[in-house]
Amino acid sequence: MVVQRNDLGFYDQQASQWWDETATIAPLNRLNPLRFEYFDRVVSRWQGLRVLDVGCGGGFTCEFLAQRQAQVWGLDQSANCIAAAQAHAGAEGLPIAYCWGVAEDLPFEAAGFDVVICVDVLEHVASPQDAIAEMSRVLKPGGRVCFDTINRTLRSRLVMIWLLETLLRQIPAGIHDWEKFLTPQELRTMLTRFGFGSVQMAGFNLFGSTVPELVAAYRRYQATGTFEARFDGDLRVMYIGTAVKA
Repeated sequence: MVVQRNDLGFYDQQASQWWDETATIAPLNRLNPLRFEYFDRVVSRWQGLRVLDVGCGGGFTCEFLAQRQAQVWGLDQSANCIAAAQAHAGAEGLPIAYCWGVAEDLPFEAAGFDVVICVDVLEHVASPQDAIAEMSRVLKPGGRVCFDTINRTLRSRLVMIWLLETLLRQIPAGIHDWEKFLTPQELRTMLTRFGFGSVQMAGFNLFGSTVPELVAAYRRYQATGTFEARFDGDLRVMYIGTAVKA
């Protein structure tokens, strides 16, 4: 059986149970505190900032930011996810503005946001170059983009696809396409081309750098449902970063 790669239908299927703590998608929510340990180093105060979450899904990161009193907009190409996000934000009384759209053609005016968040997205979009161009367009001068994504290495293929999708089935088969992963240098080149400077990147290291650390990370997740992260020089699987619009 041929597996369809970069199969984004999974997110549509998960929309109705997005906020269920036992759902397949639920572990993504546990990454936000870890991500923002890194992002908080460059954005020390989120209150009052105009923040756009590109590829927001059912709203995990949007609600995380709204609880920190940011002014939040969320965009996703899944209408089902947007509906789920709107319903949950309404139930929680969070004033988040959601809309349907794609990263390559953001339906917002130029220079309207202080920060753009783009996590777990660049490895899925049709054109990361066009997506970055659009993020630059909607950011104010001096605004920041905060991102994470997956490197295109042998190790990322082994961990993200062979191990997590095929062997352990912790991630649905087909959700990732190794060919669409971006190397840090490719991403840095795109950011520079579209007016970003002060690019910072670090390993978003959830799995460790050795086989024993990988086994320990998996056992910890199975026992506790939680992740630990190191922000280090090992960018071989996932990496995280920020950049400033010049």
